[in-house]
Amino acid sequence: MNSAPIFLISGTPGSGKSSVARALLGHFEFGLHLPIDDLREFVVSGIAHPIKPTVETARQFRLARACAVQIAKMYATEGFAVAIDDVIFPHDVAQLEQEFLTGFNIHKILLRPKLKVALFRNASRTNKNFDTAVLEPVIRDLFADMKPEEFQNTGWIVLDSSDLDLQTTVRLILNKQEFENSRA
Repeated sequence: MNSAPIFLISGTPGSGKSSVARALLGHFEFGLHLPIDDLREFVVSGIAHPIKPTVETARQFRLARACAVQIAKMYATEGFAVAIDDVIFPHDVAQLEQEFLTGFNIHKILLRPKLKVALFRNASRTNKNFDTAVLEPVIRDLFADMKPEEFQNTGWIVLDSSDLDLQTTVRLILNKQEFENSRA
């Protein structure tokens, strides 16, 4: 299928997913950013927050991801580069690819700054309507669980963005995307 690229950007909270997604999409004539957290927050009643994961939390993430990939497919087919930002693991993406994204131009990126950098970035954020300190234990746990080799072994680009500015990070992603496209 001929479509614009769909970027799946993962990483811990504070890794820079939203900032990278927006800067990345600025390099395309048309771009759409789909933050999974924003889709989840459309739930008016009964939202399950991820601080203490439950079966309901997992269900709401699954629904938000399914919606995001459907929206991404529609926009990518119409020529929009799409960036979905989420805290997601390779096995979850493999399932989404199999169920919904076969034939689409998918690029998977794990932003993996050093733990102290992710914690500092999280503490410095002003775009959240809650005290981001509640995310510190979550970031620590996810950092331990998000093993770079597991992502690399399934075709993800893994970037330690600790010492990279936003434009350098984006340039590295775009260069890898061009390389992948030339091999296809």
